Amino acid sequence: MIDREEIGELERDETPAERVDRNFNELLGELRIALPGVQVLFAFLLTVPFAQGFAQLSGFERGVYFAVLLLTALSSAFLIAPTAYHRLLFRQGRKREILFFANRAAVLGLGALALAMSGAILLITHFLFGPGAAIPVGIAALFLFGSLWYLLPVARARGILGGDGGGL
Repeated sequence: MIDREEIGELERDETPAERVDRNFNELLGELRIALPGVQVLFAFLLTVPFAQGFAQLSGFERGVYFAVLLLTALSSAFLIAPTAYHRLLFRQGRKREILFFANRAAVLGLGALALAMSGAILLITHFLFGPGAAIPVGIAALFLFGSLWYLLPVARARGILGGDGGGL
């Protein structure tokens, strides 16, 4: 078993420029995981108003639908932005700036995605089972995404949670 300090403080034989390149490539790999989910959700949301059952949605459900649609578009914009930012600035020797922007955009994009997915779960649960089920299920979804995507990593980074960092 590898010691936690070995993983967290792994010494690399790399220059600062190589570190920035590695970090940027890792970030791009992570975005490749998130983007298909956003695209599928966005595609689904774009077709919903043309489905027969859309006319049956209540005013609340239409409002939640519109909020989820906007959050999904926002998430797409933030998660795709690092590619455009890189494409426009990559020959100007500003890789650190690009990495900083891309990291912030990815964090914001994932936050918007968490809200959009929680909202979609809220909407579907409300439509199928009413507000009594929708509110706790929506809150549980938001708590799950928030915990796994933000609270757990921040707590581990600050040393609040012990353990080897590999499990939940």
